[in-house]
Amino acid sequence: MRTINLALLKLSKRAETYKRSHLIDSFVDIGALFTLLSNPDNQILFGRRGTGKTHVLSYLANELSLKGSIVVQLDMRMIGSTGGIYSDSRLPISERATRLLVDTLCAIHDQVLNEVIEKGEEYNLAILGPLLDKFIDASTKVEVDGLVQVEESSLQQQNFKEQFDTGISADLTSLNASLKASTEQVGHTSEEKRTSREGKERFRVHFSSVGNELEKVVKVLPGSKLWIIFDEWSEIPLDLQPYLADLLRRTVLPIRGVSVKIAAIEQRCRFRIPDSDIGHIGIEVGADAAASINLDEFLVFENNTDLAKRFFSDLLYKHVAAIEKETNEVVMPSSSIQFINETFTQQPAFEEFVRAAEGVPRDAINIIGIAAQKSMDNKISVPDIRAAARTWYSRAKQQAVTAKPNAQNLLSWIIDEVIGHRQARAFLLATDVQDELIDYLYDERILHLIKQGISAQDVPGKRFNVYSLDYGCYVDLINTSRAPKGLFSAETELGEQYIDVPQTDLRSIRRAILDVDLFYAGTPAS
Repeated sequence: MRTINLALLKLSKRAETYKRSHLIDSFVDIGALFTLLSNPDNQILFGRRGTGKTHVLSYLANELSLKGSIVVQLDMRMIGSTGGIYSDSRLPISERATRLLVDTLCAIHDQVLNEVIEKGEEYNLAILGPLLDKFIDASTKVEVDGLVQVEESSLQQQNFKEQFDTGISADLTSLNASLKASTEQVGHTSEEKRTSREGKERFRVHFSSVGNELEKVVKVLPGSKLWIIFDEWSEIPLDLQPYLADLLRRTVLPIRGVSVKIAAIEQRCRFRIPDSDIGHIGIEVGADAAASINLDEFLVFENNTDLAKRFFSDLLYKHVAAIEKETNEVVMPSSSIQFINETFTQQPAFEEFVRAAEGVPRDAINIIGIAAQKSMDNKISVPDIRAAARTWYSRAKQQAVTAKPNAQNLLSWIIDEVIGHRQARAFLLATDVQDELIDYLYDERILHLIKQGISAQDVPGKRFNVYSLDYGCYVDLINTSRAPKGLFSAETELGEQYIDVPQTDLRSIRRAILDVDLFYAGTPAS
């Protein structure tokens, strides 16, 4: 048993720390997610931190590479220096965005060139090399923005020389006379012109030139296809995001044969902003980016507990198997079901683990690692899972909320109203409510969106989203009189009941509705 727990302790928490082979071996598909991403359309993949965006895109990149395509995978945290010039508000935003685009185009060039060099037997460097050179030249064109001084000087010289010779001579038989005249003119003209520039060098990206050169590169690639994956888009300064998106829209997106995938956190990205002159700046989701996929929606398991258990059993089994493939320290069970049986004391312990994960793979891996450390020589039990979930919540999530006092105050208010007064673990929020603190708590994985667009007969014309509180918010209350009794309470045909599976149309859900305006007004919701 100890060997399995030690293997669980080895699980890394972020996909980029794994080798590519591990990411491939440990990938667990969810529904039709991979099929949707394999579509060549330009797409945006939304998902909170820890939902597996990097993992699924790395798997996609590997599968495409195996089919012979060139895939450029860019981590936007590593492009240029986001802590330097890109976030320097003293510089014009046009300059910051242009430099970021240039760095991005250079990264695309470098990855394609490296791929061509590494697989020299598959690509003709004699053809691709010059094309890539022209592409990078067009991408890094520099102009001087400033004063231009012109100095001119001229010198003209003319020399003239005239000479006349006369003579007369006579003898007994003849008379001779001679006259000689010569003129010599020597002229010299010189002119000098000097131009000096005083100013600052700035990048000037000519969209059509860059696009044309990149298109020439793509045409000679296998299948005339290039895939570009932008990971960690949300790490780009928020004010730069729509400008970079707009520049990509003008240079990269129009090229036939280029497919772009962008991974982003919805609450931390801005792809489009209005502009009084041209209408808008950026990418229009649904037009420039043909579709968007929300990974959080694929990880909502409230309506299907069997699917949740199957996903997380496969997740643990494949991750451990991928690690032990290199070490051979554990004799792996033949199936994920057998692995779960050997890891947990009983089925309820595994179900408690699935519940504590709240559909987030990163949280699941962290919780199981802490639980394995606590149990060590024994199988993991329900108390181990609860203690691990409490530790992980305090260590990661609670600290993030504490750093933002207003968010902490709102969370305390929600916990008091939802768990304390209603003994529920979820609430309903009108779909038209836009609240920055709610978005922050959702982004930090303390609130989880589990259902959208619920209607209510006694609230005509209104639709609501269902949010649940994270397991860590109420783990200490389990087995006490204050423990939540269900997802939320609602009036049904059988009277008021606690509902565990949210329906699309409830007879009365007024008691479950949370009015955040009352929080800002300083009054209780109940």
